[in-house]
This record gives sequence, structure tokens and C-alpha cells, in this order.
Amino acid sequence: MPYILAHDLGTSGNKATLYAADGTACGSFLASYDSHFFNGCWAEQDPEDWWRAVCESTRLLLECAAVKPSEIAVVALSGQMMGCTPVDAAGNALRPSMLYCDQRATAEADRILAQIPQADFYRIVGHRVSASYSLEKLMWLREHEPEVFAKTDKTFCAKDYINFRLTGRMATDYSDASGTNAFDINTFKWSKEVLACAEIPESLFPEALPSTAILGGLTAEAAAATGLLEGTPVAAGGGDGSAAGVGVGCVRPGSAYNCMGSSSWIGLTVTKPVVDAEMRTMNWAHCVPGYLHPSGTMQTAGSSFKWLAEQLCAEEAAEAERIGVSKYALIDVKAEAAPVGANGVIFLPYMLGERTPWWNPDARGAFIGLNLATKRADMLRAVLEGVAMNLGYIVDIFRKHVSFDDGLRIIGGGAQSRVLRQILADACGCPVHTLQSTAEATSMGAAIVGGVACGIFPNFDVVDDLLKTAETVRPVPEHVAFYRDRQAVIVKAYRGLVEVYGELAKGK
Repeated sequence: MPYILAHDLGTSGNKATLYAADGTACGSFLASYDSHFFNGCWAEQDPEDWWRAVCESTRLLLECAAVKPSEIAVVALSGQMMGCTPVDAAGNALRPSMLYCDQRATAEADRILAQIPQADFYRIVGHRVSASYSLEKLMWLREHEPEVFAKTDKTFCAKDYINFRLTGRMATDYSDASGTNAFDINTFKWSKEVLACAEIPESLFPEALPSTAILGGLTAEAAAATGLLEGTPVAAGGGDGSAAGVGVGCVRPGSAYNCMGSSSWIGLTVTKPVVDAEMRTMNWAHCVPGYLHPSGTMQTAGSSFKWLAEQLCAEEAAEAERIGVSKYALIDVKAEAAPVGANGVIFLPYMLGERTPWWNPDARGAFIGLNLATKRADMLRAVLEGVAMNLGYIVDIFRKHVSFDDGLRIIGGGAQSRVLRQILADACGCPVHTLQSTAEATSMGAAIVGGVACGIFPNFDVVDDLLKTAETVRPVPEHVAFYRDRQAVIVKAYRGLVEVYGELAKGK
């Protein structure tokens, strides 16, 4: 039986998962590595740690699953996006990789904006100018580490570095390329106009290919390190956000999903870029060739729930430990006891600034509407409602482009909350679907990409066979009307606090 080996190269570690040709996960292994945070807003990882984790997880997975290397039909990776890993002409990493969350390149972002209006930049690459992206980080390298920049032959995203170690080929895929801020999402080529503004040569970026391209076979060195066979095909793979879209079945134009993790986003599949006049959303290339994957992302969804549990729910935590259940299950029970609207309490879920829709790093969380009759259950429900209504705002932005009649598929830790699923359906005004298996959505996406690339799967329609709906929650019409009105109140509350946020930021 042929197997697909998928790697999910994340922020905290690499998870290797083995999939059979029918989509069954036959085992997985996680090898962790460290991130290094310093200088306030710098974040780095050692690319050699990625390689060690890929080799370790591959060997242990093969051993535990009792699968022969000859049975591996293809290797496919998904990986963290928007990083900057400079390598020399031999592919050796020249310094630690700057991660997507590294914000050191703010001055470089300003220099780009001095050359091109933000709106023009957005229409070309699908993103705002920001220190988060690879291009701005590469500019920082030129200014602050010129000796490293002078040796740089290419800059890689995380999975591209591993693909090079596996095959010896310097390449990226369209989805990761679209997260560099140097890629034209209208032509699927590196943008000469943007690169000219940044004064960065196009030669520093690798060739960009569809996610389903086969880069080549494993080299003898890579085979020895991983325990796989020399010549095993390696697919180009995709960035983790786009791969998750495949892994949740969002592969046809008009389909949409929500990932409810520490952060949360709404993702779509479309045939042309979604150009938002206020530049609130982003555009990525899809892992499905020819399509795009717009998204709107909020900073703290699951993180807000975690804060809630840690700061307000000691009682539930103690009870959960006593009876052996999740504290979040008990929080759900309390939140469900409060009425829709949380008895007039609203929560602004901007605990770490906000991206979509506000793009304001100074925004902060707030409870509004507290009074002496407010119960803890009201506050618990208000947090769930605040997150859901922010996502509902993102859905409204996208409704000009996608109907949402088919609803949202939801994945991530928050998908386990029955109360949150109902609130989300009501706040977004559309059905919310859970899948029978969502824990491996990103690596499942990589596996499907790999399976299509090597011919195990005929095309991406295979998601209909591999992914089955577990439950559908439908919106309650009167709740939809209520949350639409309440969402307008939250918008007013945020706008009324913008000046206050700015003053608080000055007082840090």
C-alpha cells in the first residue's frame, strides 16, 4: 500500500504524519524545537533545528508505524509562513531565521511606503506593507547585517529550506511566495515593481512553482538522514494557512472555513483577488493551482478564551480537575446559562492589538456594560460573543465576494465548544460545520497536495471522500438579527476607544 508522509513544520515543532491512500492517519510524531524571543519584538529559530526535527520525526514515525521506506510514495510539507531564512549559494543557512512574528523591520516597511502608496502595494501583493513579511526582513538584513546579506544567494520560507535539504532544489510554492510581500498575486510572478521599491534583486528569491509540483527525489544524503529511500518524490507543498484550507475541504470557489486557534481566521477559495477598499483582509495563493485563498485574521480568539479560563475560572478549573473533565467544558455550561447578549455585557477581544478589521496594534481588550447585577456567566458568554462577532464582521467583508450559503467549516481547538459553534453560526448568519476529524487539518492538507502531486489522488475533489461532516449548527434567525445590531454597537465602542488606546500606548 502506498503511503504519504506529511510534515507540518510549525512554530513549536515539526509533526510528521503518515497517511494511507484512503486518507487514514496511520500515526504521527512530534519533534519540538525552541524559539528565541529578544529585543522586545525579535523572534528567531535555528534552521538546523528544523532539519533535526524532520529527520527525527521521520525515523521514529517509520519505526512506530512499521512502514517500509519503499512504501512511502511522496513527501509533502506545510510550514510556517512569512519568515526569512537567508542561505548562501550552497544552501547553507547564514543566520537564524526571522519568524513571521518578528517585528524588527518597521523602518524598512516605512521606506517601502515612501516609494509606493499602500493601496497600490496591496493590489499587487494582496497584503499591507508590514514588518511581518519576508521582504521587509530581507531589507533589514541588508541594512543591519551587510556581511550576511552580501553572502545571501536566496531567502527561504521554513518548508522551502527543508525541501532544499531533501532534494537539493531551491524553490518555493505559490502560497509561501504570496506570504513574502514580494509576489504579484495577479500574475503569480515575483513583482518587479515592488522589488524595485525595496531595492532588492529578484535573484534573492527562489523559483516559484505550484504546490503540486514535484521538486525531485530525495538525495542520498537526505535519505541517510531520514531513513527514507533515495529518490523518494518530494512535492513543493504549501504554507500552513493555505494547506489548512485544503485539509478542511475548502478547495472550490465559494467555499469558506474558520480556524479557531489561539488566533482565528476566516479563509475562502476564489478565482481572483479580493481587493478590499479598506485593505482589511489579505490574499494568499491557494495550494489548489489557479485559485486564491483570501483571509481575514483576528489576533486573539483562543488566546482570549485561555485568558478567560486562567483569570476568571478558578472555580471551574478546580471542579474540572476533581471530576476529570476539561475546564472549558464547564465554562461552556456556565456561558450557556447566560442569555443571548450576555445581559448587556460586551467584550472587545483585542488582547494583543488587532489585525482584521482594524489593523491597530494599540487596540486592547475591554468589558463594557458591567453593572452591579452582572454575573460571571454574563462575562464568560460575552467573551465568546465578542470573538464570534469579530469573525462575523470579517464574514461581512467577504460577503460581497462569497455567499456563505454553504456555511463555514470550523477547525481548531475552539471548534470543540458547542456553545461557541452556535454563537458563531448566529453571529455570522450561516451554518457552521464540524468535521469528523480536524486535529490534523494542516498536515492533511499537505498530504492531499502530495497525493495529487504523485498521482495517488486524481484531483482535489478527493476531499469529498476523505472529509466527512460530523455536525452542522444552523443559525437561529432572531439571534442573527440581534447579533447584527450588537455588532454595530461593538464597532461604535471600538471607534470610541481608538484615541484612548493611543494614549495608553504612549504611557507604556
